[in-house]
Amino acid sequence: MPEQTSRSRGVAWFAGVEATGVVEVVDVRTEPERLSEPGWWAVVGDFEGRVRAWRFAETSTGLPAAGAWTGPDVTAWESSLDRAEYVSAVDRVRDHIQEGDVYQANLCRVLRAPVQDEPDARALGAVLAAGNPAPYAGGVQVPGEVWVVTASPELFLRVEDGVVTSGPIKGTAVTTDALTDKDRAENVMITDLVRNDLQRVCVPGTVEVTTLLGEERHPGLVHLVSTVQGVLADDVLRAPDLWARLLDATYPPGSVSGAPKSSALDIIAALETVPRGPYCGAVGWIEVRPDGSVRAELAVGIRTFWWEDGVLRFGTGAGITWGSDAQAEWAETELKAARLVGLASGVRVPPMTD
Repeated sequence: MPEQTSRSRGVAWFAGVEATGVVEVVDVRTEPERLSEPGWWAVVGDFEGRVRAWRFAETSTGLPAAGAWTGPDVTAWESSLDRAEYVSAVDRVRDHIQEGDVYQANLCRVLRAPVQDEPDARALGAVLAAGNPAPYAGGVQVPGEVWVVTASPELFLRVEDGVVTSGPIKGTAVTTDALTDKDRAENVMITDLVRNDLQRVCVPGTVEVTTLLGEERHPGLVHLVSTVQGVLADDVLRAPDLWARLLDATYPPGSVSGAPKSSALDIIAALETVPRGPYCGAVGWIEVRPDGSVRAELAVGIRTFWWEDGVLRFGTGAGITWGSDAQAEWAETELKAARLVGLASGVRVPPMTD
């Protein structure tokens, strides 16, 4: 049967684990209790709200075998917002800030290029692993259902030993010296939002910021990263609908939406011209052991490619505050996209430096 054949070819890889052979796919928002069943699950969530999980039959240690990657020509990429449109949208966000509607909103655009036949996700994953290694790199490909490859540097949710951890990124520059007071203020603002989100599912008094404004170097750029963690409330951790409760409290990630989150989402919906899909959603894995204990690591779906309907897509964005300069925010979106889009297009990129 075609569906069974396509699923048998499914593959996912994260954190040194390769999984093969899809058993089932679950809508996490409507059937969260299914993720209490033992197994290894790959997760892909769209920014707009849908979150799906695929349970795989087999797992092994190591990276998947990959063929050769042939991507689109670098000149074939088009943006959902051009420079003028993006700059105008930044100014609109600043108007909302002046009016008191929002303190910060993340404004994104989606790049797209034609790739007619479904490519091998593992091949692009190997290209990114060599040219842009990332702490939460991975991918999921189930023909006809999902195709995502990520080089995300940002932790959305880690669950282990009853503790939930998040690592919001805000502040991006080429060097640490180029980070600004605006970057630092924005990071503090979003860290506070994430702290408030986690307090909804954690034991009172256990949520803490363990790192504030930490500097992390990644290929071609530097980020400000904070870390927030808390002890999950027992009734949340042991609930059959654990993942519904976690996602209801935290989704979509605060670092790629804004503050207040609900107002920022309204502004994003009005100004962005295409859905973000897996970009700015969640990508990662959940492992449920036979005794019911849970380990999971979901990344924010940034630095992420996805393919569907003959088109390869990649998202890029920037956080907008009252202190934003519209042209500088456009330049930040270019910086975030340049290396990865270049790698996917077969362009030689500058070598990585320590």
